[in-house]
Amino acid sequence: MTTHDVGRRERNKQATRVALRDAALRLAMEHGPENVRVSDIADAAGVSPRTYNNYFSSREQAIVDAVTAEREQRIISAILGQPAETGLSDAVLRAIVEHYADPSDQAQDVLLMITNNPALRASYVDRVAVSEDVLTDALFERAPNMDPLTARVLAASVGAAVRVAVGVWLSTLSGPASSAGLVVPTGPLTDQLQAALAALAPAIDSATSRARPPNSR
Repeated sequence: MTTHDVGRRERNKQATRVALRDAALRLAMEHGPENVRVSDIADAAGVSPRTYNNYFSSREQAIVDAVTAEREQRIISAILGQPAETGLSDAVLRAIVEHYADPSDQAQDVLLMITNNPALRASYVDRVAVSEDVLTDALFERAPNMDPLTARVLAASVGAAVRVAVGVWLSTLSGPASSAGLVVPTGPLTDQLQAALAALAPAIDSATSRARPPNSR
């Protein structure tokens, strides 16, 4: 198999994954996640249920993947797009808080669906963090001389902080918020994220300072 064939195969696999997760989210929003079957998602994406199982182990995993995948790329772009004079810890915190606390109506509708479905909530917490590999690359791009092990540890720590913050936030589920029986977490997610990430700021800034070339000090 040639390099071209491998590249085309990977693109096709990625396209199938995107089609499945987009179909899962669309159907869940239209009919409610509890009314969507794996076979429905597979049919909407034009593949077999067997193919679906090669990508996702449940409908919840596909729905959550649709919610988190695009946001991850926006966060990385936001980190890299911060002015050079912005400290790395500030760049990371701003990017994550901004994109996890999306105020748009569509984002709020999706979040409400997740908070009102226990299986979706559990899957969301598992998948909510930014990919360690992707974030490590972003840290390196902002601080090219950072120690590789340090960059990976910091990326993993940021991911853990986000998972903890979202998990704590979701654990504060209150009673019914409306006659429809909806439940929503109490307190803003931004507060939890800021508090969790602030604990890592000294380590991130220290690693950035140590990574600077001698002539930049």
